[in-house]
Amino acid sequence: MENKMDFTSPAYYENRELSWIKFDRRVLNEARDKSIPLLERLKFVSITSSNLDEFFMVRVASLKDMVHAGYKKRDIAGMTATEQLTAINKETRKLVDLQYSTYNRSLIPLLNQKGIYIIDKHEALTDKQAEFVDQYFMENVYPVVTPMAVDASRPFPLIRNKTLNIAALLLNKKEKGETVFATVQVPGVLPRIVQIPGEEGTVSFILLEQIIERNIQKLFSNYEILCAYPYRIMRNADLTIDEDEASDLLKEIQNKLKMRQWGEVIRLEVEEKIDKKLLNFLKSELKIASEDIFEINGPIDLTFLMKMYGIDGYDDLRYPPYTPQRVPEIEPGSSIFDAIRKGDIFLHHPYETFEPVVDFIRQASVDPDVLAIKQTLYRVSGNSPIISSLAQAAENGKQVTVLVELKARFDEEHNIVWAKKLEQAGCHVIYGLVGLKTHSKIALVVRREEDGIRRYVHLGTGNYNDSTAKLYTDCGIFTCKESIGEDATAVFNMLSGYSEPLSWNELILAPYWLRNKFLKLIKRETKYAQHGEDARIVAKMNSLCDPGIIAALYEASASGVKIDLIVRGICCLKVGIPGVSENITVRSIVGNFLEHSRIFYFHNGGDTEIYMGSADWMPRNLDRRVEIIFPVIEEELKKKAYHILEVELMDNVKAHILGADGEYDKIDKRGKVLINSQEQFCKEAKMAVPGKEQYKRERIFVPAEPVE
Repeated sequence: MENKMDFTSPAYYENRELSWIKFDRRVLNEARDKSIPLLERLKFVSITSSNLDEFFMVRVASLKDMVHAGYKKRDIAGMTATEQLTAINKETRKLVDLQYSTYNRSLIPLLNQKGIYIIDKHEALTDKQAEFVDQYFMENVYPVVTPMAVDASRPFPLIRNKTLNIAALLLNKKEKGETVFATVQVPGVLPRIVQIPGEEGTVSFILLEQIIERNIQKLFSNYEILCAYPYRIMRNADLTIDEDEASDLLKEIQNKLKMRQWGEVIRLEVEEKIDKKLLNFLKSELKIASEDIFEINGPIDLTFLMKMYGIDGYDDLRYPPYTPQRVPEIEPGSSIFDAIRKGDIFLHHPYETFEPVVDFIRQASVDPDVLAIKQTLYRVSGNSPIISSLAQAAENGKQVTVLVELKARFDEEHNIVWAKKLEQAGCHVIYGLVGLKTHSKIALVVRREEDGIRRYVHLGTGNYNDSTAKLYTDCGIFTCKESIGEDATAVFNMLSGYSEPLSWNELILAPYWLRNKFLKLIKRETKYAQHGEDARIVAKMNSLCDPGIIAALYEASASGVKIDLIVRGICCLKVGIPGVSENITVRSIVGNFLEHSRIFYFHNGGDTEIYMGSADWMPRNLDRRVEIIFPVIEEELKKKAYHILEVELMDNVKAHILGADGEYDKIDKRGKVLINSQEQFCKEAKMAVPGKEQYKRERIFVPAEPVE
């Protein structure tokens, strides 16, 4: 009898956190790509910076919690929490070094060539600029800032999470020899980057902290300023809520949000040449270890570059803006319900507009035949038209049920505000289920029609957020199929009243049977391969780190199943392991839009099955969240979903391929026809719009000149 392979060996798995750092490096590589317009490259640096902040506040913070709690269990790659923190520290330092060398050595000189100057040292100002800056300080900054000295009567103040501050050492002019520490918070209510006079034909900016640093003497007139340097801290911002003890989840989360400002300091960023005495004082007061201090060669917190991206007058340094196209099946201004009755409609954002989804709720809110609207909301935009329509619907006497996920990380505060607004309008608001985040994307409209009650459903892979729908690639389906309508009703009954139907028709839900469904689908392909038949899996998602799913994929690969994975972010699966993962490819696409859709294809002996939905292959999605995966039933829609996978597997411009060494590399483009999947989908969306004849003549794949 042959030895059964152990597909769960830690040697076969990549650590989740280290895989995430590799993802952020891929984003940073876009900033290093000379073929990308200059301001777009700045934007990618900004994104890596905000990604890294969240990574520290949540992932690094939770590992530190584990260490404090004496948690010794190893992760899927066999690492303890302490070992992970050591490895993360080493890799994030490399990432930060690369960020700043990209900024200092590549981007700043290129900006200067284009006549754009960012002054990050106030000493470099001309006399005219210095005069402007000093006046700006007195008029705009001085009334807002709060200088805080620390001495025997004034304790060290609370330094708020993620805020930029300036630390200074002061010498008391009256009591010679006494050195005092002082700190000033750089006010978040003022723009971080300020335009100042420059030479004709150029634009110059200075960072707000430099304006304050230059004028800090005016804040401490009785002291002599010995030195002043910017610094920033990151606190543990992972909310741990005991929901069984929380009688009112709304109040509990509001209280926890305040605690984010008090969490343990897990990272301190200081300017590279900071005075040692000043640094030691900060280190001692903030109770931070040396290994958690990052000395930065440049401006602290590069997220300000997102503001630089939008500067006026430099359109040639950005991609031309893309306008999401209309969905061919939906005539603008017509009844969306009439369009859905003609057949299921496939949506592909941002290539096609998100407007029909907004319209779906808007039309339902004023339609006299609509009886009820039910929807799950996870993250919405600041001024969401969907929220307004739901409130309007309730005011119009319709039965409106909204499940608001209060635990959507870093959107908790925002969600509390509009949950209250919906309640005031008369909506029935449910705040998720105890112990589970509701991450599913579903909207149900119940309508009275001539032939009885009909249910219209929207199912999607992305949030009901009209702002991010212009930036994230997502898919959705409109349907009025009775089988899906019944399931949609059952979902909401389960969420609001814990009543679960005896059987389901089409929808597959986590945390109940989604894991088993995926394992069965993978197992079925394995059996086809074992019987010598064609077997194939193509899966696109944001993250892959579930050990059970990875082990099943290894077994399938070892049996001969051809597996192509398109994973944007974390991937704990390793490729190229002899006898284990030789039949698996992994690619990550990092482009102008954020890849966010989840699509799963199973060959099934030629009778293909395709699923889409809100869940990644991660333990949290399969076990700890309410997620919905739905089948793509209509053949025409299946072709559209598969086409997305097909084009992304052909992408040789924005795709990074995972190698057996664990590194991701771009494809060698020499001599190849260039295929950028995101540009491809933009062209196809334009071609699909009826009446746009100019696009009809274009070929779908427009071969670029082969690269020499």
